[in-house]
Amino acid sequence: MLIFSHCRQLHTPTNLLLLSLAVSDFLVGIFVQPVEILVKQTCWMLGDLMCSLYYVLPLIILSASVGNMVLISIDRYVAICDPLHYSIKVTNKAVIICVLLCWICSFFFALILLFDNLKPPGKYKSCYGECVVKIVVIVEVAVSFIIPITVIIVLNMKVFVVSVSQARGMRSHIASVSLKLSKTLTDKKSERKAARTLGVLILVFLICYSPFYCSALTHYSGLTTSSNEATLISVMYFNSCVNPIIYALFYPWFKKTIRFIFSSQMLQPGSRDASIR
Repeated sequence: MLIFSHCRQLHTPTNLLLLSLAVSDFLVGIFVQPVEILVKQTCWMLGDLMCSLYYVLPLIILSASVGNMVLISIDRYVAICDPLHYSIKVTNKAVIICVLLCWICSFFFALILLFDNLKPPGKYKSCYGECVVKIVVIVEVAVSFIIPITVIIVLNMKVFVVSVSQARGMRSHIASVSLKLSKTLTDKKSERKAARTLGVLILVFLICYSPFYCSALTHYSGLTTSSNEATLISVMYFNSCVNPIIYALFYPWFKKTIRFIFSSQMLQPGSRDASIR
């Protein structure tokens, strides 16, 4: 979050989407996981209303994460499949608006999904000290998983097909390509590398999220009580831990900016305009 917000060179549409994803990962680690551990290990002492309101936060964050993945897939689709119009269609302003809409829609979706638990709060718990809510499983799975995952898979399959086609075309004409086109070839290679990296990000996302939603779709009752559900939720939250590792492994400039921050260069005048890549 510090890297993306501080360095002006990184203020690109794709990085703004990664920044939004980093914010959701940060919120999971700071707010959601500690309270989740508290809920599963001890009695809930904050009252029925706070119990219902607590579950709003994870739903907002997880829905926003899914929305960010959809936006990232759309961004890569336009960059690879329609590169000539990418800079016109995908601007920083357009991405910021889409990210804000993503978070706002996630907020209202969470409220609507848990609204029944507020009339009155705590009506689904079976004993004192229990924090239980009930949700409409079909609605949650459809909106939070099936629809967005379908969009993500379709877009990334199209990106894969186009990337393979472009790679074959470049190899078949590499001998006749002049030096004037070397920059274009480099840009294409960079775009494909970015698509591959974000493909790994999305693949890990699918691996972490699929078990919970598949379980919810098959035999989940709608009550947040089972130990099996707690395990699957932990796997889903683990995705927020893996994302920063993927950044560090696949983005060379990410390692450079880490050294940039820990060496205190970020505090020097003009550091916002420093060359990162």
